[in-house]
Formats: sequence, C-alpha cells, structure tokens
Amino acid sequence: MVTKILLVVILLCSMIIPVGGFLLSKRREGGFKAALGCNIFFFFGTVLVADILLFGGNVQAAGEAAVSNVEGWRYLAAALSTGLSCIGAGIAVASAASAALGALSEDSSIMGKALIFVALAESIALYGLLISFSILG
Repeated sequence: MVTKILLVVILLCSMIIPVGGFLLSKRREGGFKAALGCNIFFFFGTVLVADILLFGGNVQAAGEAAVSNVEGWRYLAAALSTGLSCIGAGIAVASAASAALGALSEDSSIMGKALIFVALAESIALYGLLISFSILG
C-alpha cells in the first residue's frame, strides 16, 4: 500500500515539476532545453524508482513470488509494445500525411490513394495495441 502511494506521489511530481519548469522558462532564452532536461530526468527517475519498488523483493526459486514477477514483466512488455508502436506510427503518419497533403494540392483526384497510405501508417499503432492485448491475455 505504501509503495503504491509513493509511486503515485512520484508520478505526480514527475508531471507537475517539468510543466512548472517549462512555464517558468518561457521568460528566458534557452529555457526549453532546461525544461526538456528536467522532464527527461524525472521520467527516467520515475521509471527507476518504479522498477526498484515493483520488481524488488525476495528472490525465490519458485512459487507465488516468481509468478508475480512474471506479471510485472508482462505489463512492462505490453506497455513497451503499445508505446513504441505509437511513436513509430506518429513518425510515419507525420511524413505520410504531409506528403499526401502536398500531392493533393497538385492533383485532387488522388485523395483515395493518399488516404490509404496515411491509414497504413496509422495501422502500426493498432498492431502494437493488438500485440499488447495478446501479451496480457
């Protein structure tokens, strides 16, 4: 119970402090880099603390502790598959959509083909979501 409360407090601090730093850094030049560095520091700090609190504990050869450790790795794998596929889909959609808009400005009859390419790029995120459901199920 204490670890869950501690993780929630750390997570809230990792969201509030970088936003506050960014809002304060808008007044001076180069503040974006400081806010980005603060955000990266708090993100990886939260991941490290969560890793220590969730995966730490007594090491046993077999039993319930081993099963709970496997559950934690399953959740981590599902989160990584969804998150990384969404990042990849965002990069793909950004380039495909800008190219589609450029092509549509030249010739409006290719709208169907352009939408298919954008939808194919977006399907990467759906594949990652399906993989995470299969990991958890």
